[in-house]
Amino acid sequence: MSVTIKDVAKRAGVSPSTVSRVLSNHPRISRETSRKVRDIMEEMGYHPNIMAKSLVSKTTESICVILPKPAEELFLNLFFMELIRGIVAQANRSGYDVLISSGGNEKEEVEAVSRLLNGRRVDGAILLYSRQDDAVVDFLKSNDYPFVLVGRSEKYPDLLSVDTDNVQAAYDATKHLISLGHKRIGFVSGPPNLIVSQDRMKGYGKALADAGLDMRKEWVVEGEFLQESGYRAMSFFMNLPERPTALVIVDDIVAFGVLRGLHELGYKVPEDVSIISFNNISLTELSTPPLSSVDIGIYNLGYTASQALIQSIRHDGETVLPHRYIIPHRLMIRESSMYSMPKS
Repeated sequence: MSVTIKDVAKRAGVSPSTVSRVLSNHPRISRETSRKVRDIMEEMGYHPNIMAKSLVSKTTESICVILPKPAEELFLNLFFMELIRGIVAQANRSGYDVLISSGGNEKEEVEAVSRLLNGRRVDGAILLYSRQDDAVVDFLKSNDYPFVLVGRSEKYPDLLSVDTDNVQAAYDATKHLISLGHKRIGFVSGPPNLIVSQDRMKGYGKALADAGLDMRKEWVVEGEFLQESGYRAMSFFMNLPERPTALVIVDDIVAFGVLRGLHELGYKVPEDVSIISFNNISLTELSTPPLSSVDIGIYNLGYTASQALIQSIRHDGETVLPHRYIIPHRLMIRESSMYSMPKS
């Protein structure tokens, strides 16, 4: 027979309403009473009925994470794994569960979000991407659901969001290559409809302009956040009459494809081509050569996104909460960009 709130209350010597308040983290319950009741719950093997609790409290104490692509694709990229690790760590600390959902296209993503939020299965959502025109953001905004964007929105600049200053990060990465004496610097970008691709392209172009260098169309290649995109980019770049001597690459996974392509074509990094990429996932130190990368604080991005969303859900309206959080970045310089160009 399952243990009930009344059983816990009787053992603890308190009323059933006090046990309910402990479960909802009511501020009027003392730490001593809360600890005592929770210890007895654990001892008796009591588990609250989440559905019944949510009917009373009007909260599910669950949030959902919306993936921009099918999960089997995304989990090949350690960036998303680390981001989700940060989200889950903070959510668990706040007493929230995390559901993960994805769709093969925007329509399926909207359907998934609608099903979860309209069905009262979650209290809010975290979007792990920011697109130029996004039907999911439009749906969440128009229905006034709590959500946070990892990235930024040009259409809704006041959205709750957590981001890196990607323009400045790309500027700093490009300036690093310029400081080594490179004048022919290419850029391997991501999908052009993603704000992160646009911002990093903007920072790259600004650094070139400030140094009096040209941003040449043939030195910019767009693709997906996949190794294959980086690999294909090398076939294009290295066959140009005047090829780049250095590359800024939008993502570490793409950079691994670049390294593979250069190796197969017989070029050495950094002697023939210097490269720097973004995200600083754990494998960057293990690549050959170790990869210079912009550390954007992936775990902190996820942790802060989760924290901001839960604060928004619990917000009583009496205080003003920030609507935008920027996570600091730093350059991690390794062997792939430690070679200075000979002075002419």
